Amino acid sequence: MMTKDERQSIINLIKREVVPAIGCTEPIAVALCVARATELLECTPEKISLQLSANILKNAMGVGIPGTGMIGLPIAIALGALIGKSEYQLEVLRDCTPEAVKQGKQFMDEGRITIALKENISEKLYIEVLCEAEGRQAEAIIATGHTNFIYLRKGDEVLTDMRTVTDGTSTSQSVNSSTEGDVPLTLRKVFDFATTAPIEEIDFILEARRLNKAAAEESFKMDYGHGLGRAIREPMETPVVGDSIFAHILAYTSGACDARMAGAMIPVMSNSGSGNQGISATMPVVIYAEETHRSEEQLVRALILSHLTVIYIKQSLGRLSALCGCVVAATGSSCGITYLMGGGYEQVSHAVKNMIANITGMICDGAKPSCAMKVTSGVATAVFSALLAMQQKCVTACEGIIDDDVDQCIRNLTRIGSQGMNETDRLVLDIMTNKTGRC
Repeated sequence: MMTKDERQSIINLIKREVVPAIGCTEPIAVALCVARATELLECTPEKISLQLSANILKNAMGVGIPGTGMIGLPIAIALGALIGKSEYQLEVLRDCTPEAVKQGKQFMDEGRITIALKENISEKLYIEVLCEAEGRQAEAIIATGHTNFIYLRKGDEVLTDMRTVTDGTSTSQSVNSSTEGDVPLTLRKVFDFATTAPIEEIDFILEARRLNKAAAEESFKMDYGHGLGRAIREPMETPVVGDSIFAHILAYTSGACDARMAGAMIPVMSNSGSGNQGISATMPVVIYAEETHRSEEQLVRALILSHLTVIYIKQSLGRLSALCGCVVAATGSSCGITYLMGGGYEQVSHAVKNMIANITGMICDGAKPSCAMKVTSGVATAVFSALLAMQQKCVTACEGIIDDDVDQCIRNLTRIGSQGMNETDRLVLDIMTNKTGRC
């Protein structure tokens, strides 16, 4: 039986990882880092120099920035300096106005921003910002987590330094990637917590339903991104997916992603630093629960199961990787749907194995409007995996990367994503930065 202290540790973990965000979290994290450095500088920077890890650069190149009608890093950087407030965390640009965008464009046109790839850094989530004005400097570094400041400097005064010094100098490129605050999880522990914790301790997760469903419904009113959610939802002369629970799951999930990737000024509930992961862990579970008339308690437990499964998988995968986050998030939602179908731990384990056997290896080629397509592929697989699991059908240890032990299956998945696909990551970035076709 889980103790109250153990439960509270898991609750704290969920509350830390499942948080509201406006816009794609990579460029928003860059804006956050710029905002903090600007606050330390205590005036508008004359010059901003950034050094970013390849994964941050990749995920920020083609995504819309909320409230701007623009894509890419420069406008996010300019707005971070002009109107960003670090206290807002991943909602750092929520005070954006048309006048601020106008000023941001002028800031960009004046050539004040320099962006470079950080060399000799193994950390995949790394943002280094140097702001300068009137002969003064301020510096901020975010690493390992989208809101995790590991270094802050105001002039000659170092306020925070959690970098790991490995070469005896103050310029080491290593960072402290401590997992302080993490809770050791297994799928069994995740399932037991989700299904037995007192409901009043975990019903805060319903805020994820409110935010992410609102984002989906907003997307149906406008033409965001590629409009996949609307295309699935709107009736056609010859119906393809039909008017079904399955179609509604796909429409609401992809719709919320459409709006977010296009830069809509709409908050979503993220998971492990990703809004798309938060959407994919939430909307399939919510729509299935609502359309099958499950109780609110069942929905709460299914959402906790989904989101905590994502957090568990990300503990060994890392924040950013060459593996598309929809693989992880859809695995969480498949667990939640399986639970709502009446499945127990055995069926949930089957669903996880079915997911890993199917879409492991889907690449991440940056945040962009077409992410809605990948999210929809992942969510469709989540439904199929749950259906098979409820019929006691499961990919076996005789097949591919699947093991009898479901936790070993998860480690196999994350090992491929965090180690095996590193060269894929480098190749994807090379392709993206050397294309002849540009926006």
